[in-house]
Amino acid sequence: MAEDDDIDTEEEGGEPPEVAVPAPRENPSLSGHEAAEQELLKAFISGRMPHGLLITGPHGIGKATLAYRFARFLLSQGGEPGGGLFAPASPTSLSLPPEHPVFRRVASNGHADLLTVERGIDPKRKRERTEIVVDDTRAIAGFLRLTPAEGGWRIVIVDTADEMNRNAANAVLKILEEPPERAILILVSDNPGRLLPTIRSRCRRLALRPLSNALVADLLGRYRPDLSASDRTALLDLAEGSIGHAIELAEHDGLALHRRLVELLGQLPELDGSAVHAFAEGVSRWGSEDAFRVLAELMPATLARAIARATGPESADDAPPGRLLRRRGLDRWIEVREKITELFAEADAVNLDRKQVVLNAFFALQSEAAR
Repeated sequence: MAEDDDIDTEEEGGEPPEVAVPAPRENPSLSGHEAAEQELLKAFISGRMPHGLLITGPHGIGKATLAYRFARFLLSQGGEPGGGLFAPASPTSLSLPPEHPVFRRVASNGHADLLTVERGIDPKRKRERTEIVVDDTRAIAGFLRLTPAEGGWRIVIVDTADEMNRNAANAVLKILEEPPERAILILVSDNPGRLLPTIRSRCRRLALRPLSNALVADLLGRYRPDLSASDRTALLDLAEGSIGHAIELAEHDGLALHRRLVELLGQLPELDGSAVHAFAEGVSRWGSEDAFRVLAELMPATLARAIARATGPESADDAPPGRLLRRRGLDRWIEVREKITELFAEADAVNLDRKQVVLNAFFALQSEAAR
């Protein structure tokens, strides 16, 4: 970010060091989803295991963590439904200790019976793709046709499934239509509405809810004890039940970005052109990928909160454009929000100029506010 954008954060001295947030495949803890865990245990114990499992819910609430937790549990059991002859009787948790051999191999991506499918690297652009392509899913069919290396389950985790393009989705659908024995395909999805209806219909859906504010606050205290009380409160409001989103905002100056965004949108229907250009330049210059990505989430989310609050009684909240939302038809603002969301989504997909994307988002809001 540019120095004149005024979004630098200050470090507080004497605070406890922050604890690194473990990646889902390395995370031994699951918080706030006990009911979902028991539902999976019940399916396992009853022997009624689905061939396709769709875990849905907002970004950053623990869906992938649950997927790997379930995968580790299955890989630690026998090959027969219900766990086999030597499985512990009536397990009460999916948890495995970090020192367990299966846990260690899954964490290191070294278990022969687990395949993870994520966005791959674009060889031309030398960076991560914006979608999962058919080449990323091509290995699934051959993997699942193999006999389990350890006599148990063959498991595929697709994270995040709604990032699959049409060809990749069709490849996964074909597997779900003719599932192999002793195999399970676990799809992690932030937005299941983007998946093919035929994929959704062939999976057992497990919908996870956002975490409570109390739990997010507790996790923030664990992972970011350096944050001030006021910053934690602000993060709780912005995160909306997602510890992943809260940590991302904390790590990438999200609070400062949000404050500056609120200031600029508060000028509507007028805008300070030089300030908007400086802001757009700061979040779009080379090396500011994280800032641009955070803004891509913050701007639509800020508008969504403003729209929601505008339907209630008059209040003095800082959600822009505040009074304008109440004065204009909310359906129009919803359309503008959707347009801005699509604009940011297309930025990487078709390599749009990032500064122009940010400027166009502000201009769209200004145009609507001036009507």
